[in-house]
This record gives sequence, C-alpha cells and structure tokens, in this order.
Amino acid sequence: LHTSLMVAKAKEELEQEVMVKEDEKDKYLSERAPPLQTSGMTIGQLQDLCRELHSKIDEVDEERYDIEAKVMLNTREIKDLNIKVLDLRGKFKRPSLRRVRVSADAILRSLLGSKHKVSMDLRANLKSVKKEDTEKKRPVEDSDWRKNVEAMSGMEGRKKMFDAASGPAQ
Repeated sequence: LHTSLMVAKAKEELEQEVMVKEDEKDKYLSERAPPLQTSGMTIGQLQDLCRELHSKIDEVDEERYDIEAKVMLNTREIKDLNIKVLDLRGKFKRPSLRRVRVSADAILRSLLGSKHKVSMDLRANLKSVKKEDTEKKRPVEDSDWRKNVEAMSGMEGRKKMFDAASGPAQ
C-alpha cells in the first residue's frame, strides 16, 4: 500500500516536471523566434527575410557547436577525475598476511559446502607398524662382516648359497 502511494506521487511529480519544461520551451521559442508575417510581402522582401533567417541559423549553429565542445570537454574532465578518484581510493596499506593452519576437513568443507560429509582423517588411514615385529625379523648378528664376505666369495660361496636355496642337502 505504501509503495503504491510513493509510485503515484513520483508519477505525478514527473508529469508536473514535463509540463514545466514544455512551458519553458514555448516561452523561450516565442522570445527567440516570433511568428513570421509573410502575407503581403514582395519577392525581394521574402528573399531578405530568408537571408536574415539563414544568418540567424548560422549563429545558432555556431553557438550549438561551441556548447557541444564545452560539454565534451567537461565530460572528458569528469571522466579523468573519476579515474583519479578511483586510483586514489585503490592506494591503501595492505595488512600483512598471517599463516593459518587449516585441516583437510575445513578445506573440503569450504570448497564443497554442504556436500562434504566424509571426514578425512588422514592419520587413521595410515598403516600401523609395530616395532616389535620388525625387530624379530632381523636377527642381530654380532659377527664380523668380513668373515661372511670371505666365506661367500668364489665358487665355494656360490655353492653354499645354491645349496641353502634348494633346501637341506641329502
């Protein structure tokens, strides 16, 4: 109800403004260009009148051109000033950014929004390794490695390795 009243009031004011502008235009034209009385004029008088009207048209055209040039100049200046204002507005001190630790869940939530349902607990998906099992697999040998190298070198060592791989000797 309230908006319809505002629209009606705005429409009424717009109509009044149009009427005022038309009245001003008619008043200006009646001052600048009075109605012509051509009845009872000779051909010479009509030609003089035409010349006079042509000279007035030329003057008005020159004024119009000058006014258009001023308007274009002012428009260009306004555009340049707007650009300067925007440039000055853009020059501000930027704050130093801080590093923020974000979890994988938070990143997925921000990227996917409400679609993100699966929790990505990366550590839970890792394979667990027990230290006790690894220690049992590798028996600790205190023997000197040089003795082992000498024993396995040559054809004797290769035969021992072959026999050990094929199983117990018969």
